Amino acid sequence: MNYDLTQLLQDWDYVPGQVVARRFQGKDGREKLQLRVDLGVLQMNAEGRPDGRRPMGMESWYHVYGARLEKFREDNDGDDEGFTLAAEECAKLQQEAIQYHHRYICLFQLEDYDAVVRDADRNLEVFSFAAAFAANEELAWSLNQFTPQLLMMRTRALGTPALRTKKFSAAERHIEEGIEALEDFYRDHDRADMIEQSGELHSLRHWLEEARTKKPLSEQEKLQRALDEAIQLEDYEKAARVRDALRKLHAPEP
Repeated sequence: MNYDLTQLLQDWDYVPGQVVARRFQGKDGREKLQLRVDLGVLQMNAEGRPDGRRPMGMESWYHVYGARLEKFREDNDGDDEGFTLAAEECAKLQQEAIQYHHRYICLFQLEDYDAVVRDADRNLEVFSFAAAFAANEELAWSLNQFTPQLLMMRTRALGTPALRTKKFSAAERHIEEGIEALEDFYRDHDRADMIEQSGELHSLRHWLEEARTKKPLSEQEKLQRALDEAIQLEDYEKAARVRDALRKLHAPEP
């Protein structure tokens, strides 16, 4: 077996500062993703756990610990008081979440936005699970610290296809919801000071402004803008005509 990857790497250049990814059918019949990094190539499955492993015969460690929680509840009349995730278990969840992080970065570059949302939602579930059951706040934060970047990517995966299909109102709503989710996250973790410092929030707010400039103006918005310009130029005859047009726009149907 030839283990040398030199030819593969020479045929596929690494581009600093860019995500370079591709997808293909593996010899096992499963779809694969590859991410070019400076020292080589990361390969992962397009579905399921990215590295293809099945811890304890289940899809992921998250599924393993989720099953343990359900068993704990069955044994305790539905109560989960006393169920905790130890440091080793949180470390496994974190390592696993990073695999999904690498994958949704690739998927975003490949414009598979539904799959980005799928993996982002999966990691959000894991972070909530850790927040509820980690043995202490430090262990919970080892996963939840990635939430801002995750929420930003999820928002972009929802907003980008909406903008491309000219669904401007839907795109605006997705971005506003992403901003609100990020602000809530910082408040919930007593980091309200980060609301004005967060790079993720700054990026989404800037994107929202760009999206709003691309959105076509309604007839009312066009007339209101014309009215504002007429008043600013002291063109009162035009202002009167625009006001009449606005009144007719809002007049009830006969």
